[in-house]
Amino acid sequence: MEMSPMRHVKRDKKSSVRRSRRRVWKLKISLSWSAIKKAVMGSFKPHHFHLSCGPSIKQLSNIGVHKDAINAPNRTKKSPTKPLAALLLKSYSASDFIDYGDHMTPTKSPRENISTNWREIHGQRNWDGLLEPLHPSLRREIIKYGEFVEATYDAFDFDPLSEFCGSCRYNSHKLFEELGLTGNGYKVTKYIYAMSHVDVPKWFERSELGRTWSKDSNWMGYVAVSSDIETERIGRRDIVVAWRGTVAPSEWFMDLKTKLDKFGSKKLRIHVQHGFLSIYKSKSEKTRYNKLSASEQVMEELNRLVNFFQERGEEVSLTITGHSLGGALSLLNAYEAATTFPHLFISVISFGAPRVGNIFFKEKLSELGVKTLRVVVKQDIVPKLPGLVFNKILRKLNPITERLNWVYRHVGVQLKIDKVISPYLKQDSDLSGSHNLELYLHVLDGYLSNKSKFRWNARRDIALVNKSGDMLIEELRIPEFWYQLPHKGLVLNKHGRWVKPGRQPEDIPSPFPIEASTRVLAVST
Repeated sequence: MEMSPMRHVKRDKKSSVRRSRRRVWKLKISLSWSAIKKAVMGSFKPHHFHLSCGPSIKQLSNIGVHKDAINAPNRTKKSPTKPLAALLLKSYSASDFIDYGDHMTPTKSPRENISTNWREIHGQRNWDGLLEPLHPSLRREIIKYGEFVEATYDAFDFDPLSEFCGSCRYNSHKLFEELGLTGNGYKVTKYIYAMSHVDVPKWFERSELGRTWSKDSNWMGYVAVSSDIETERIGRRDIVVAWRGTVAPSEWFMDLKTKLDKFGSKKLRIHVQHGFLSIYKSKSEKTRYNKLSASEQVMEELNRLVNFFQERGEEVSLTITGHSLGGALSLLNAYEAATTFPHLFISVISFGAPRVGNIFFKEKLSELGVKTLRVVVKQDIVPKLPGLVFNKILRKLNPITERLNWVYRHVGVQLKIDKVISPYLKQDSDLSGSHNLELYLHVLDGYLSNKSKFRWNARRDIALVNKSGDMLIEELRIPEFWYQLPHKGLVLNKHGRWVKPGRQPEDIPSPFPIEASTRVLAVST
């Protein structure tokens, strides 16, 4: 049977459409395969392998890092031999934590001379215009003081099986050298000890051994002074008091008693939290290290240093800093210093600090001219304590209830930062992780403003976040809680036995400090 010509035309049209579709699909497959090959080959560049196996890496590469269109360097074709500094616009990956020697990026931003504007940086105008966006010089100074506080954790002996548990592992003369902080340009002049047998929760570390360096005291911080070179850079002789916080505060802060004690003159109606005040003021003649209270120890040293440098005609400032419990002690210290030295420029820089006293304590500190900057991570619960719920409700009811003696109030100016901005952090609700000081310093280093992403040129070493925690995303492959003594403090002796070494004689805590004049003169050398 012969087909009509019209049916031949229809068949030709159908064949043409099929051939067209095949060509389109071949083109799509070809393009897709080319894209896949390009992506895979790009991931296997020699010496710079980047993981690409999880959603967090996608987050890193696409949305996590702020790029400044004006100041960012031009993107050029990257070479494996280029230093990591040339790759700052590219988010960090696991390979960036492999040691390539001289090709690694410096972990600190360059420090500028602030001799002409140090008062503004330390809050003379209450940091007006310096927080949003965060001024680069202010950021560097805050991180510097944060590192001074971190030193109190890094050097602290937490080992309950050590006879020196609760002490500093290093002599004051080599503290900064052991911890790599000599570049900050300060020298330690005195250690501070506080009573550990006071009516507070488990805020102190105690040895489980019968024979210990002290059954009554804990090392709580130190006093340090800027060197001549640093003094020239910052425009004055800066005295620093760094107060240690606590190991795992999230748990015991929840049980914090809200009892308030009178502080200072009775006429002033100032009340502060009972536990903080007992740590700061407790002493006993029966102890070796706390015949003087922490308050008396620090004020004795401040009197020596302030008088010594002022008699030389130098301009002197006092910066008190602390984290957690240390932030609370910083405010008590600042109050006492301001009443003792009425014309001294005093500032407080605290990290994750709780509320300390009532509104009269807040108003008196302001009246005394103490400038306080509180750095707070949004997810951290400790700055909301004591009185997480009850205190907040009372304060908002009316002006009468907020002025009650037993209602806690925060002091100073708040710099609130959000850990969500960092693409390198796990975004979970780990309370202790959110309170970690290294996390604070990491987020602060990448902070520009409330509406900005993590800054592209943040220089601080990201691996430090996991020093005493587990907050970095798994793709970076940084071990958790990596900061510890090799072999947990054991050493192999000459007989082939693993033993606990004794401390060097100079590192054994001593209740007899070196001569004051020697400490002060050593600062200028």
